[in-house]
Amino acid sequence: MSSWPDTIAEYFYRLAASGWVPRRLFINRLPESETLQPTTGPLKLEVVSHCWKYAHFLAYQLSSLVLYPPKDLSVRMTVFYCEDDPATRDVVRFFDQQHANNVCWNWRPLEKNRLFRRAIGRNLAAVESQADWVWFTDCDQVFHQDCLDSLANELRGRSDPLVYPCCVYRTELLENNADLLQAASGQAKVIDIDTRQFFACRHNRAVGALQIVHGDIARRYGYCQSTPYYQKPMPHWCKCTEDRVYRWLLGTHGTPIDIPGLFRIEHAHKGRYDANRRTQPLRSFVRTRLMEPIRQRADALPDRAPSQAVDREKRVA
Repeated sequence: MSSWPDTIAEYFYRLAASGWVPRRLFINRLPESETLQPTTGPLKLEVVSHCWKYAHFLAYQLSSLVLYPPKDLSVRMTVFYCEDDPATRDVVRFFDQQHANNVCWNWRPLEKNRLFRRAIGRNLAAVESQADWVWFTDCDQVFHQDCLDSLANELRGRSDPLVYPCCVYRTELLENNADLLQAASGQAKVIDIDTRQFFACRHNRAVGALQIVHGDIARRYGYCQSTPYYQKPMPHWCKCTEDRVYRWLLGTHGTPIDIPGLFRIEHAHKGRYDANRRTQPLRSFVRTRLMEPIRQRADALPDRAPSQAVDREKRVA
């Protein structure tokens, strides 16, 4: 259970991100996008992911880089994990032996209590990155065919501080016994998704797994570096509210871009919250019985889904 100071801090930053607190108290004036250096030559991208008890999702993510390596950019794949999570550790060790063209593996073990606050790892990666762009993502995202090369085309010549893919292909909420999840469980291996199980949904802001940040912004401001609460180690995995605070600090919801081949595996059971078992049934109920029907009733969009995915589309906030 969170302490009173942490609870107060959490609500304070929620109010701040809603516009009730001046942003200048936490961050110096951001440079105008016109002053950011656009990349015109070979492009370097760093992808930053976290994994705690989601080894089967990480296997799909890393497999996508092996199966569909980029041709038009170089990728540094940074994964924060903990040695106390043996399944994830085994996946990391397996993929350390796999080769992918234009992909460099960067394994970053963290102490458990630092891993549990996602902003800590993201901030470390941000300030140390040498990439032109940094993509802060989650391990349930899969970079399928043409995803990263299309991203390279979108990013080349851009000077926006923050961009995000506006269309992602997602599954229904999957239970632990779903074939897609079971196929990646057990011994680590290179494995592909069945894209027929996914349908398109739209985003209207740079949510936590879709934040692609200009490298100069990442190095200068880190990730919620100026908000001490989000750099504090925690005893259990924290709900990731810092991505909203990060958008507030940058003063933008992000610029939408359209890239194909980005998939997300949706899951009903949040394994990373096992440390707080008392709230797990409530979390699952809210996700499966309350939130998912709302998403299912969202208005369909006129955009055409790519041929490799089911032609159904939904809008998400």
